[in-house]
Amino acid sequence: MNCFRNYRRLQLEVTKKRLLIIGSNGIGKSNLLEAVELLGSLRSHRAGHDKDLIFWNENKAILRAIAETDEKLELELRVRGGRKASRNGKLLERQLDLLGPLRCVGFSALDLDLVRGEPSLRRSWLDKAVLQLEPIYSDLISRYTKLLRQRTQLWRYNNGAPPQKIDTLLDAFDSQMALISTRIHRRRKRLLTRLQPLANVWQRKLSQGNEDLVLNYLPGSFLETNEDEVGWKNSIENQLLNQRENEEKLGICKIGPHRDEVEFLLNGMQARRFGSSGQQRTIVISLKLAELELIGQLYGEPPLLLLDDVLAELDPHRQLLLLDAVGNEHQCLISATHLDAFEKDWNSNSQILKLDN
Repeated sequence: MNCFRNYRRLQLEVTKKRLLIIGSNGIGKSNLLEAVELLGSLRSHRAGHDKDLIFWNENKAILRAIAETDEKLELELRVRGGRKASRNGKLLERQLDLLGPLRCVGFSALDLDLVRGEPSLRRSWLDKAVLQLEPIYSDLISRYTKLLRQRTQLWRYNNGAPPQKIDTLLDAFDSQMALISTRIHRRRKRLLTRLQPLANVWQRKLSQGNEDLVLNYLPGSFLETNEDEVGWKNSIENQLLNQRENEEKLGICKIGPHRDEVEFLLNGMQARRFGSSGQQRTIVISLKLAELELIGQLYGEPPLLLLDDVLAELDPHRQLLLLDAVGNEHQCLISATHLDAFEKDWNSNSQILKLDN
């Protein structure tokens, strides 16, 4: 990679299943894993703008990788003009066509707030997980976000336009938003249905059979039990129409995927309210391991696992549970401040990269 974050240039060949990235805080361990995450998912969990990812006073950053399939991937981030993505030397018309060869599941210390944090964290987790299975999902989220922003601006800056004109514009918005909302709701719900049994198996393993985990999807639209795209679309369109009076007063749309929530139940109790800190962190571990397992089942090979300073946030018992669960099946890139965090077997069977100034 060139000019990414605090790296002017770095070239690295990963020769073993496990890569341990060791260095003090602030040295750039997370930046290295973030580069892999970007090539694998086109998303960063740490930055909202590409300009924040580019080396100081540079105009662009370039990330390159050769996957196990020998496919060559390249992503160019620019201060102005958007991104450019290439695959095997061919410039891609759509960035999402870069996805596939480098599937990965990221797990950082920030994810440990997934259970007790704001609903936006759980929606973001859902979106990243769906994206691994259906790259086209990225386009749905982008379109929905744009429509929602335009809808809000319509109420804010209508400049005294006649109500009839506003209603006509809102009718057009409702039709488009209802269709895209339906497709987002269906994919999020389907993912949770697939993850549910896998996550519960891991939760029971990690709790020595004492805890059952249930994932409940609480959509931001009322959805009929019968999963029918036309029926859901018509229903959401009516809900958008019926909430217009309140929307005009508040300037906020309260119907749609941007209001989705995920509820975690541990032995029938809300984990967010009643789960201990250790139980909440075990849930997050179970979710990440379930993601790994699901992607492996669907594509025939396990994805990369990126563990970014997670071990330091877990007690020794959960550290061992996580490392034992990963085992030798997954290629892992793990950052830590000291090698002492790992057992001797991990150290001797891992490639070790030590970062310093």
